[in-house]
Amino acid sequence: MGVPFSQMATVARYVLAQKLRGRERYPIVLMLEPLLRCNLSCAGCGKIQHPAEILRRQLTPEQCFRAVDECGAPIVSIPGGEPLLHPDIVPIVEGLVARRKYVYLCTNAIKLEESLPRFRPSKYLTFSVHLDGPREEHDRAVCRPGIYDIAVAAIRAAVASGFRVTTNTTLYDGVDAERIREMFDTLAELGVEGMMLSPGYSYAKAPDQDHFLKRQKTQSLFRRILGNPRRDWKFNQSPLFLEFLQGRFPLECTPWGNPTYNVFGWQKPCYLLDEGYVDSFAELLAATEWQRYGQASGNPRCADCMVHSGYEPTAVDATFSSLRGLLTTARLMVFGPRRAAAEELIGANTPAESPIAVDLPVVPLQLQFENKAS
Repeated sequence: MGVPFSQMATVARYVLAQKLRGRERYPIVLMLEPLLRCNLSCAGCGKIQHPAEILRRQLTPEQCFRAVDECGAPIVSIPGGEPLLHPDIVPIVEGLVARRKYVYLCTNAIKLEESLPRFRPSKYLTFSVHLDGPREEHDRAVCRPGIYDIAVAAIRAAVASGFRVTTNTTLYDGVDAERIREMFDTLAELGVEGMMLSPGYSYAKAPDQDHFLKRQKTQSLFRRILGNPRRDWKFNQSPLFLEFLQGRFPLECTPWGNPTYNVFGWQKPCYLLDEGYVDSFAELLAATEWQRYGQASGNPRCADCMVHSGYEPTAVDATFSSLRGLLTTARLMVFGPRRAAAEELIGANTPAESPIAVDLPVVPLQLQFENKAS
């Protein structure tokens, strides 16, 4: 598992403390979007589609710190937009590191290599580089040639400079599973700390609406990608979430575990479903009708979503709140995932168990954050 012990221990203490206090819903990862503008226009992302006056807006460092302090989550993911375009991104990161928050700065890496001298390596800071596949697939996903090579060069430079580096990969319908496995080999050779995976989910504003995955296709795809993994593949995610993606462990969405704060305020109910904003995190928890979301709710907008921002928190919670989750996690960490059957590797899909909430309502984690910075 590509997560340092100190980070795992911090999250474990935090989750157990919330349970001892009897809190029903609490955050694990805050997705802090200090701006929405970007230097790419990816077909699967809706951020860059906002009007120009919105894209010019950005959070101040003080607004960022206030949101982080109010939320209290031990991990802060900084996506966007492209956060390295923010003129105050260094003081924002430094302020969060001073608070001992584990920060994942999500970037498309166009400006990463030139920005490295502005940052200091720390166990609290990770650069999460957006890579949606090998060279051809990634450049097609971000709608610009040459970006894959820029990202790989930036990863090499960041690792050589002593920074923690992970990758963030969102997969869409039609992807070649074997090509993704080859990318895992490349990333392992580059020395990244861990890889994060998530199926693409339909952004209403995204230009490309034809390649978002349905649930059964997601399970089939991830069984082929993750079947018979190499020992040097490291994932920056909970083992239960990776099992969930393959239809092997039932989970229900807990969107409050990964709240989003941006230039509009606190987003309801999650960063994918834009149903309004509120001024405080307490109001987000109290005013959102959480029962209306997730597959079990019957909400058609949630039927095919398996994105980590909703389900990784549940996976982490299941690890700490159920004997089944704890034993399954321990088995996967010690022995690794079971070897896939031949029919699974060619795309056959066994129906998953009905998704359930593991000792829910209760929440979360995820070891990183979604968000692509594209």
